Amino acid sequence: MPENAPTPAPPPKGTQAAPAPAAAKPPSPTFVRPPDAKEDFRYIVRFANTDLNGARTVLYALQNVKGVGPRIAEALADLAGVSRSERIGNLSEADTEKMEQILASLHERVPQWMVNRPADPETGADLHLFGSDVDLRRRDDINRMRMIRSYRGVRHEQGQKVRGQRTRSNGRTGLTVGVIKKTAIQAAQAAKKEEEGGKKEEKKEEKAPAPKAAAPKAEPKKE
Repeated sequence: MPENAPTPAPPPKGTQAAPAPAAAKPPSPTFVRPPDAKEDFRYIVRFANTDLNGARTVLYALQNVKGVGPRIAEALADLAGVSRSERIGNLSEADTEKMEQILASLHERVPQWMVNRPADPETGADLHLFGSDVDLRRRDDINRMRMIRSYRGVRHEQGQKVRGQRTRSNGRTGLTVGVIKKTAIQAAQAAKKEEEGGKKEEKKEEKAPAPKAAAPKAEPKKE
């Protein structure tokens, strides 16, 4: 700071100094070019109607597709002849299209226990759903259970838990608030009985007829 520069005047008493403007944060780099990127590196890879980060490896990038987990991603990379540790942005479009075709026919290439929809109710075939088909089939299954009035369908319709969970403490719906202990319930029932007993006695007293006045005795006739 130069010597001749005027010093800022202190703020008057009773007033707060204006806060210093916050420094603007640099934008977070969402897509960064990795050091081992090739010349035709793609920052965003379109795969099964999903945008994948090209900087991630094949094994982890494929798991962003709904219906694809770690085992399915490994199977896709091995069946397509692609390295699992290769960045998906370095792959050519032919490689990604090949993996997408393999994913569409995956139920024919892997055992039954690997697919996510074995024995489809409509076709009876073993299918593997991915992308938006997962949500569509789930919605259709819930609607079918509601139509046939199965237990699970009724619970879905009521908005209750479906798989046999407890609903006393968790998942409470409606106007119920809090948990009432057994002792409190018993005390409330006893107090209610006492009130009902007192009311019954009052009603009996009201209904009881008033005692009739004794009739005057007839005087004996004098002869």
